[in-house]
Amino acid sequence: MQKITPFLWFDDNAEEAVNFYISLFKNSKITSVSRYGEAGPGKKGSVMTETFILDGQEFTALNGGPVFTFSPAISFFVNCETQKEVDELWEKLSEDGEKGQCGWLKDKYGVSWQIVPTILGEFMQDNDPEKSRRVTEAMLKMNKLDIKTLKQAYAGR
Repeated sequence: MQKITPFLWFDDNAEEAVNFYISLFKNSKITSVSRYGEAGPGKKGSVMTETFILDGQEFTALNGGPVFTFSPAISFFVNCETQKEVDELWEKLSEDGEKGQCGWLKDKYGVSWQIVPTILGEFMQDNDPEKSRRVTEAMLKMNKLDIKTLKQAYAGR
């Protein structure tokens, strides 16, 4: 069991959201489900919480009613090794949601994600401040991040 688990509060569609998320990430599954009884905001027998794994990371989702909503102040940062992975996650997670700048998006459930090629961190932490500056400037002009363009900026082309 991991020590810290992200806990996501949904109005009443946690089960739908969890099924969507586990369909997108490898090594993902639902590990437990608890259901409402007579008490609580949910209908008797409806999902109260689901614990699930996304690519090895444990999460818990709650159907807690409309008391709280998600904010971009908290997001999930997804490291992607290839442009194909960036493209697929960007398109699937942003469908019926909102596409933002610099790899940020909000999915149809209101959860914010950052879909980022792993190479971006390497480029931005380069000891050459000019390379880092060019990469940062290129990134700031993008919505979905493009590895080829980032590499060109890094190389000074």
